[in-house]
Amino acid sequence: MKKNHDQNKTTARRKFLGTATAGTAAAALSFPMISTAQSVTQMRFQSTWPSKDIFHEYALDFAKKVNDMTGGELKIDVLPAGAVVPAFGLLDAVSKGTLDGGHGVMGYNYGKQSAIALWTSGPVFGMDANMVLAWHKYGGGKELLEKLYTSIGANVTSFLSGPMPTQPLGWFKKPITKTDDLKGLKFRTNGLAIDLFTAMGAAVNALPGGEIVSAMDRGLLDGAEFNNASSDRLLGFPDVSKVCMLQSFHQSSEQFEISFNKTKYDALPPKMKAIIANAVEAASADMSWKAIDRYSKDYREMQTKDNVKFYKTPDAILQTQLTIWDDVVKKKGADNPLFQEVEKSQRVFAERAMRWDMDTNNNRRMAFNHYFGQKKAPAKS
Repeated sequence: MKKNHDQNKTTARRKFLGTATAGTAAAALSFPMISTAQSVTQMRFQSTWPSKDIFHEYALDFAKKVNDMTGGELKIDVLPAGAVVPAFGLLDAVSKGTLDGGHGVMGYNYGKQSAIALWTSGPVFGMDANMVLAWHKYGGGKELLEKLYTSIGANVTSFLSGPMPTQPLGWFKKPITKTDDLKGLKFRTNGLAIDLFTAMGAAVNALPGGEIVSAMDRGLLDGAEFNNASSDRLLGFPDVSKVCMLQSFHQSSEQFEISFNKTKYDALPPKMKAIIANAVEAASADMSWKAIDRYSKDYREMQTKDNVKFYKTPDAILQTQLTIWDDVVKKKGADNPLFQEVEKSQRVFAERAMRWDMDTNNNRRMAFNHYFGQKKAPAKS
């Protein structure tokens, strides 16, 4: 009897241990695996901006968002323009894998395929940069850009970010009062704005941002445009000119491009790709808010501390730009079907978006004048 009792106890114990082992295994499978030693994916980026420019700061802001959101599992290091390749060599370097990615503007790739500059140059039918980003994401622009890059053999994955405000006509030795004042002027711009200012009579030289001020200082340029109050001040424009003309249609809706080597991007896990896509949009919003704060401060300080005089570009010059732009795009699109396709897509989106925008939003100038305009003195009795 005792022998049978012992055998029953042994059998029961084995069953318990078997059940416990199976239960432990099942429990282990129900919890996520935690890696104790995650490998870090390093990516080396370069911007097309000098390290002192606020544009390079925007590139660093984007990288920090990615690095923070991945908990350091993906680490993007951003170098300034010229650290690995010249500013205008960024696309080739990223495409070949010399760099893993970069932060720049598509206008710098104008020489590869002129249609690329339609995102960054010209009036874009009156749209501001945020509307262009809306067209890019929801109106077919993203697919068209992929098509363009495929057509030139660029091995890149591209994201657009950071709507820029309307850029000034530029910095000059004296105010520009009529279109004829531009004739023969040695002037810096980029993208399709090269064709626009050339047609307006200027002698155009396309220089990267970090080389403009020194060229003006040495007399190699009579005038130049770059982008905004903060960049212009940080790069030293007030040191070589005291006249800046505000408003222009040559680049009224530009944005940044964040590019990745496509082979390296495609090898990333889906989680990393999702973080990058969301970091792009977070950086875009943050940049637009930071720009309002910083640009307005530097705009005021250039007037109060640097003795810069700002003038509004005359409407006659702005209207001339629109008329000449029509001729520029007609010529560029004559033998470039992709150019025509991009412009048509923008036109269709702009007609709808612009009508809604102008019908819906208030006149901000009216409100500004009400609160901050000079008050008339009361009439004397």
